[in-house]
Amino acid sequence: MTLGLTTRASADYLSQMRQLLPSGAAWNAPSDSNLVQLLGALAEEFARIDARAGQLIDEADPRTTLELLPDWERVLGLPDACFKAPDNVSERRVALRQKITGIGGQSRAYFTELAARLGYFITIIEHRCARVGMLAGDPVNGEDWQFAWTVNVEPFEGDLPTSADFFAYLKVGDEVGGRLRGFGAIDIECAIRRASPAHTVVLFAYQIEPDAAFWINFTQPGPAI
Repeated sequence: MTLGLTTRASADYLSQMRQLLPSGAAWNAPSDSNLVQLLGALAEEFARIDARAGQLIDEADPRTTLELLPDWERVLGLPDACFKAPDNVSERRVALRQKITGIGGQSRAYFTELAARLGYFITIIEHRCARVGMLAGDPVNGEDWQFAWTVNVEPFEGDLPTSADFFAYLKVGDEVGGRLRGFGAIDIECAIRRASPAHTVVLFAYQIEPDAAFWINFTQPGPAI
């Protein structure tokens, strides 16, 4: 599907060329004549070029590119140390959009949004060193702690999707072979450290769920939950 460009079929080009013929009985040939068959062959080629021009519009947009996807990645330096090579076209397009539209930032909101775009939910704790006026129970940190901050990578929260809701993660229009629910191939630690202020130290903490949300026994005829 092209973006805002209408392409013409071979029948349209054939009709146009027949209307451009000189007037007169000699040019009023029937549809099975050699002249009309020659024009029909030319019309097929014109329609093919027209369709390819429409596809070029799609290839010029990283959201819809397919044939030029490797060229887009080469120009933008993907995959890189943080953005590993994704395993399907949709994720490769997402990586392109993030590389093009990213404008940087140093606020909590920016890093929270960065993690969300990579498929993670995080909270951020900013540390500080010990100082006059501390409250009882505050950690007695050294001076270096004023340059440290911790990223808490939170587990998935909410009800586990079931049956049709689970399969709905694969949207209409997605390519065949796409995952039902993807967790990405992007290293969140690398991405955040690369975007963090140079004078700071980023620490990462992961909240691990002690028990599995569900399990499937593959040795039995049916699933066990």
